[in-house]
Amino acid sequence: MLFNYVAIDSTNIQREGTVEAATIDAAIGAVQKRGYTVVSIDPANESGGWKSLFNFEFSFLNTVSNKEVVILSRQISTLFQAHVSPLRIFRLLSAEVENKQLQSIMNRIVEDLQGGSSISRALSFHPEVFSSFYVNLVRAGEESGSLEKSFSYLADYLDRSYEIISKARNALIYPAFVVAIFIAVMGLMLTMVIPKIAEILTSSGQDLPIYTKIVIGFSNFLVDYIGIIFIVSAAAFVGLWRFKKTEVGQRTFDEFMISIPYLGDLKRKLLLTRICDNLATMLSSGVSMVQALEVTADVVDNLVYREIIQIALSEVKGGRSFADAISEYPEIPGVLTQMVKVGEETGSLSEILKTLADFYRREVNNAVDTLIGLIEPIMIVLLGLGVGVLLASVLMPIYNMTSSF
Repeated sequence: MLFNYVAIDSTNIQREGTVEAATIDAAIGAVQKRGYTVVSIDPANESGGWKSLFNFEFSFLNTVSNKEVVILSRQISTLFQAHVSPLRIFRLLSAEVENKQLQSIMNRIVEDLQGGSSISRALSFHPEVFSSFYVNLVRAGEESGSLEKSFSYLADYLDRSYEIISKARNALIYPAFVVAIFIAVMGLMLTMVIPKIAEILTSSGQDLPIYTKIVIGFSNFLVDYIGIIFIVSAAAFVGLWRFKKTEVGQRTFDEFMISIPYLGDLKRKLLLTRICDNLATMLSSGVSMVQALEVTADVVDNLVYREIIQIALSEVKGGRSFADAISEYPEIPGVLTQMVKVGEETGSLSEILKTLADFYRREVNNAVDTLIGLIEPIMIVLLGLGVGVLLASVLMPIYNMTSSF
């Protein structure tokens, strides 16, 4: 929900703007986090009916993508290298951004910078676009006086992350689409075509092959219980979705995802790529090991690996080396542990982690390429068998029936 606010900053200058929040209390808290004293705050006027529906759809279409954040980070880095002031950078880019939601966020960042806020603090008000990893890297750049390097690191990191995740996701789109179409066509055949052919075959009085009886029986089951099947499937989906929202469910799902043959190995390499790349980027930017581990634990989207990082973090705080802290977990490859140990001993941990990230990224690319090469012939064979069995179960009895005349 959008709220209009009037507030006073630390220099007693009146500020006006908008803030998005679920409730008015959350909106007040968001404004106060900017260092303002709230004078008044009210819900923004929003039209109902068709206009509200249109606005909802329009805002949904204008969600900020990872690609847009990559481009934005690259532009900010370039302008910093050109010695343009931060306030002017965000003003220029807010005028050039086409995405309305991102433009609104950029305008709010400009307001916060005008109010004396730091860049990292202004970015932290928008976690839906700028993650804790992003904010902490910018904060490290502010403290070290190398903001252009921080944004350059961010652009490179986000670009690498976007490329590898997109490649893995896109590799599954085509087979998922083909399988969905196949299931839909087979469902229509079994519920609309097969029952009519079954009437002709059973009325002929001939002895049907066992595979034809199985297909007809399955078809009758679908026709008789399609409503129940749909309700049970929907209930099962909702139940699994709600179970996944719990901590136990999320952990069960994450453990399952990394245990699937071949795909689980691909998922583990993706996670290791992200962990190594996060740590390498943050350590190269001057972030401490403890802070880098804290942020990495937040951005890893798998509870198994998140818990490993969190336990390692507590042990690092206690004086243990990072390599020793992760050495006892089977989810962490031995080669990674050994190379991290060498990096800690030689003082080149960030370079070692970057090398590991590049290695696992190549492994993911090779695995995805292999998966793409295997999926097509496997799908052709499986789909061919499915269609062949269905056609044979129908055509063979018809052929026998016609040949008997």
